[in-house]
Amino acid sequence: MNKKVIIGSRESRLAVIQSRMVQEYIKEKHPGMEVELLTMKTTGDKILDRTLDKIGGKGLFVKELDQALLEGRSLLSVHSLKDMPMELPKELPVIAYSKREDPRDVLVLPKGTEKRDESLPIGSSSLRRILQLKELFPNAEFLPVRGNLQTRLRKLDEGQYGALVLAAAGLKRLGMEERISRYFSVEEVIPAAGQGILSVQGRLGEQYDFLAGWQDEDSRCAALAERAFVRALDGGCSSPVAAHAVIDGDTVKLTGLYCEEETGAWQKGSLLGSREEAEKLGMKLAEMLRYEAENDRKE
Repeated sequence: MNKKVIIGSRESRLAVIQSRMVQEYIKEKHPGMEVELLTMKTTGDKILDRTLDKIGGKGLFVKELDQALLEGRSLLSVHSLKDMPMELPKELPVIAYSKREDPRDVLVLPKGTEKRDESLPIGSSSLRRILQLKELFPNAEFLPVRGNLQTRLRKLDEGQYGALVLAAAGLKRLGMEERISRYFSVEEVIPAAGQGILSVQGRLGEQYDFLAGWQDEDSRCAALAERAFVRALDGGCSSPVAAHAVIDGDTVKLTGLYCEEETGAWQKGSLLGSREEAEKLGMKLAEMLRYEAENDRKE
């Protein structure tokens, strides 16, 4: 077993908190092991003046961390699963999934306010969120907002936006739950695939016995179903595609959203399946929603 473990992490406060969750688990289970964080600013963290679909998508948040893993400068990386590309290098597999934090999206208002200023835009860079939020706020203007969570909240509190839409998980992990003004149910706004789950990425051929017990099997099952759905639709960071799985014993209920980029027409739907066939369920739901969208277009 390794005597020293180096964990690669983005350098934002949230990323470090999430990486420390893994670090503390390893140290608790293996007091004799030395566990360090290697933090770095990724390309996605550096380019803040354009939305992700304009600069290359989610891969920009993992590129430098992947390189550190490949070069042996780190032994594993910790990511928010929703920020990981759908296609991963074969030599850098996900080796564990955390217990899921709250997967919902939330509305955050400027500090000291109780009502959204409707003259100001709602800040969100996610086409997935905007597509669904237009149903709830038909008269609202939406504008992109980039940067780490603290940067986005500062822009909100300075009066640049009337509200932000963020992931509940990040705010809760930062101890900022009091900023949440409203939770959107997963029926109102289907979350991003993997939202609320942390993933540990490793290097093929290495031993990771020291992580035994950290993985949550329900999260793994949900992750496989949700990511298979998005992958089958070729949905990346810029695509308004969403997926959320609920695990109940041996049964998986997967709900997804698919949008045709050409027409803007979109479909929501759900399927039930078995835990053992989580990935097949994701592919089947993707096929079903694509078929329904095509039929609606012909009509």
